[in-house]
Amino acid sequence: MDKLLETPTPAAYQVHLESFDGPLDLLLHLVHKNEMDIYDISMAQITRQYLEYLDQMKEHNLDIASEFLVMAATLMHIKSRMLLPRRDPDEGEEDEIDPRAELVQRLLEYRRYKDGAEQLEGYPQLNRDVFVRPDGIEDVAEDDPEPMVHDVGVYDLVKALRELLEEAPAPPVHAVSKSALTVAQGLRRLLARLRHKEMVSFRDCFAPSPQRDEIVIIFIAVLELVKLQLCRVVQLNQKGTLYLYPAESVRRGEVERLEGVDHGYQ
Repeated sequence: MDKLLETPTPAAYQVHLESFDGPLDLLLHLVHKNEMDIYDISMAQITRQYLEYLDQMKEHNLDIASEFLVMAATLMHIKSRMLLPRRDPDEGEEDEIDPRAELVQRLLEYRRYKDGAEQLEGYPQLNRDVFVRPDGIEDVAEDDPEPMVHDVGVYDLVKALRELLEEAPAPPVHAVSKSALTVAQGLRRLLARLRHKEMVSFRDCFAPSPQRDEIVIIFIAVLELVKLQLCRVVQLNQKGTLYLYPAESVRRGEVERLEGVDHGYQ
């Protein structure tokens, strides 16, 4: 739809079959193209150019969305109302509402959202364009400047948990003992470990040679942080090492306790 039409249109105005998000987007384009005041739109000119655009679409066998046709009917209706004779203000009746008022409000609202979207698009978005690789990550190729990040599913987490449990010493049969570590303590330990860090490997969340009860409790704490959206568990490549990626608030040390959550695990 970006092809320039060679056939000149009346009043030396050429229509480009550009792609527009909708009829309001096309109208706003025509208003800017003609350098019109959005509060004082020339309905005759805008309506003519809008219909020329639809005609060009028909000539090129392009499907015209129904909302474009509805807007065309709206423009012609407003144009016809503008041609009606105005009432004499001396008759003491209330001032007539400008037929263009509703259309102008819709255009202003659309322009406000469009400008806001363009401004947001210009802001940097975390992990969208560049993902910074922290020090100490071994399973990313050296010649890979921008590794792909994969969110980890529950099966990968369970697999990592099983590997840790298999490495931990098995307890005696029928031995039941209360763990010295609570989930609340595990949560606080994780938050302290994630503070000021870009990433922490899943294994580094545990003490060296952890006991089985500690593995289970820290694993529950990891799940709790993920549920609260305070961290993500990711892989930098398929079947690679699991890493905990903390939220910005955790990284800055703004979250040290989870009021109500860690208390419930006491």
